[in-house]
Amino acid sequence: MAGNKSYTIVEYFGGDDGYRCGYCKNEKGNFSNGMWSHTMTVQDYQDLIDRGWRRSGKYVYKPTLKKTCCPQYTIRCHAQKFQPSKSHKKVLKKMSKFISQGELPIGREDEEPMDSVWSEAGPREPTKACQSDVTCADITDIHQEVPKCPPVVEVQEELGDSSKKKVHKRFFPLFCFHVWVPGKGADPNRPPCRKAKDLRKERRLQKDQIRQHADVPNPNPTRSNQPKSLEDFIRESLGDDASHQLEVRLVPVNFEDPQFAVSYEQSVALYARYQMAIHGDDPSECSESEFRRFLCDSPLEAESSPDGPEVGYGSFHQQYWLDGRIVAVGVIDILPTCVSSVYLYYHPDFASLSLGSYSALREIAFTRQLQKQSPKLSYYYLGFYIHSCPKMRYKGQYRPADLLCPETYAWVPIERCVTRLDNSHYARLNQDPDAGDALALKDVGRVLVLYRRTVMPYAAYTRKRKGPSDEATVQQYAGLVGQDCAERILLFRS
Repeated sequence: MAGNKSYTIVEYFGGDDGYRCGYCKNEKGNFSNGMWSHTMTVQDYQDLIDRGWRRSGKYVYKPTLKKTCCPQYTIRCHAQKFQPSKSHKKVLKKMSKFISQGELPIGREDEEPMDSVWSEAGPREPTKACQSDVTCADITDIHQEVPKCPPVVEVQEELGDSSKKKVHKRFFPLFCFHVWVPGKGADPNRPPCRKAKDLRKERRLQKDQIRQHADVPNPNPTRSNQPKSLEDFIRESLGDDASHQLEVRLVPVNFEDPQFAVSYEQSVALYARYQMAIHGDDPSECSESEFRRFLCDSPLEAESSPDGPEVGYGSFHQQYWLDGRIVAVGVIDILPTCVSSVYLYYHPDFASLSLGSYSALREIAFTRQLQKQSPKLSYYYLGFYIHSCPKMRYKGQYRPADLLCPETYAWVPIERCVTRLDNSHYARLNQDPDAGDALALKDVGRVLVLYRRTVMPYAAYTRKRKGPSDEATVQQYAGLVGQDCAERILLFRS
């Protein structure tokens, strides 16, 4: 490309019609704005999700929180500061026990959906008029179209085709009767009982004294007082002499990649089995074409950067291989400042291992690993937090976490948001009454438009185009994507 510059090309659809909600099942209660992305840079998508957008395949949508039945707030976790909770440790230990001893828990615990109803989030196929053979194109022959407008450039190249926890039953009596029986009392010849924590403290002091007298330095003097890290729990479950071997492989979503291509059919079969068993889909709803469209087709262009992670940026599948076969796949996007979780599917026989929770913990650990290579990549995005749906509140347990204010697009710690969401179906999360949208576009004429293979600002487009004005639509689009994206992304107009 000229100047090594990539562009994002989208077609905006608006969002006036209601459709079925995958959470409360309201047939016409879910509202969102959407656009079809033919190609997108990772920085543009990063900026979009920081304004409440999210992708489903190549369809990028933003819920209308004031109008929709189940308001969906973008949520992110501070990966570096994350400490596993008691329930998270339970999941990790359960996996460790299964890997080391080969004991699969019986039954199935309440599974965290990890956006399992994302396919009902309202993605709509572009119309035939929209399928315009758009891809990212070379931009050359820059010339000035209008003196007071940004330059207009010609698209020279032909645009390509877009086309089971183990149940331990324990019985406790409802009432406990204590019967006093005369006795001799405590044995005076035995030492008095002491608390276990006092005994442990005394043993630690004795060990420290022995080290001091022996002049042997303690290699890690504070280790015993530090909680185990997430990585510690994960490492414990992956011993070489374990009954099972679990390996996590990161594979770019690219049919030219040998590892992705060789595992593709196995991934498709696993996806179909998961959708039919867990979500009750008809076989026609989880075909190979549907799998490719939702979980393989991505608008993100693979990129690399000198200060970025070694694996680069783009869309990936994290494959969980157990004893030589894929049992789960986490679909993720690696972006300039975060790892964004897209979807998870797994083998139904392993549902009792809480793979939704386990994969999220592994993805947080992966984010921490990438942050060592790229310091600004420090967040893990879990998609949408839905407070009005109790089963979807689990994402708030991955703390410290922030929710995105839908009016100011500022990040607010989730602890400050819960009370407001308890009291109101929809809430402005930023508590500063004077704060506004700092990236609101003030001049719609600066929106970049791709019209007849020519890139131009909207102000120039209105003079070239004949027909009714579409300024209201473009104004709505610009307000949703913000100034930076509106002046950088190419809005396709036929």
